[in-house]
Amino acid sequence: MPSVGLRRYVEAVPGDPLPHGLLGGCTQIIDVTDPHELLGTEWRPLSCADAHTTTWCPGGDESPGLPAEKTFDRPGFCTAPPITVYAGAECSTIGWSYDEAVEHARETLRMGEQRALEEWLMSEVLCSIGDDLTPAAGAVSISQGVGALENWLGTEYGGRGVLHIPVGAGALLGCCNIVHLVDGTPETLAGNCVVLGAGYAVNVGPPDCTVAEPGETWLYATSPVRVRREAVAQVPDSDAQSVLTRTNDRLALAERTFVVEIACCRAAAIRVRICPE
Repeated sequence: MPSVGLRRYVEAVPGDPLPHGLLGGCTQIIDVTDPHELLGTEWRPLSCADAHTTTWCPGGDESPGLPAEKTFDRPGFCTAPPITVYAGAECSTIGWSYDEAVEHARETLRMGEQRALEEWLMSEVLCSIGDDLTPAAGAVSISQGVGALENWLGTEYGGRGVLHIPVGAGALLGCCNIVHLVDGTPETLAGNCVVLGAGYAVNVGPPDCTVAEPGETWLYATSPVRVRREAVAQVPDSDAQSVLTRTNDRLALAERTFVVEIACCRAAAIRVRICPE
């Protein structure tokens, strides 16, 4: 046993965010230089309408040698709002410098921004735009749920999409060989990318953001996702402004604004069982 004495102060244990979350390999990340992009964005979606088939008539009285009537789709617009994620540190001015307080806030933001962004996306965006694919009989197995979402992606989008799955359900994806790593990124056999998000533990689904029953969880599917983000801002930006003179405490804030864009601004959701019956 060591002799009694003062504890040795050491560096904090470092960490890293979960590698397969919303800010991982499934998402295109854009570090913006134009601040107007952080006010929200809009775009005319590509590849979000159906392609059609047609036949040629070899002859006939009404339209000899002319093609059949064709369908033209009028594309609309998608929009994405901004969301700011922040982390704050409060400490005494005695023994903790301004730089140390800022470093603490920035590191807290680095570790927590992905989870906070996922929670916001599920509770404020996905559950309001999602089509509920859950059958009338109730929640299905996770393999059936993934199959239903991938079928929706294939018929409603037609390209590679993204599955949004709570990280706690990730272990179930490997037992049936549903998901495997491709160049370090989780994908399904159909080629859809898989986000395993800690923030998706908020576990709400369409149409009114209902929390799933115990032993069940919501899975989502979307077309490709793109995230715009600014550089981390620290507030205040000087030592003197960080001190509350009334209490002699120091406050430091780190924050970053994001804009999450979903290619076709649509989603589908399904409730699955995560506990054995």
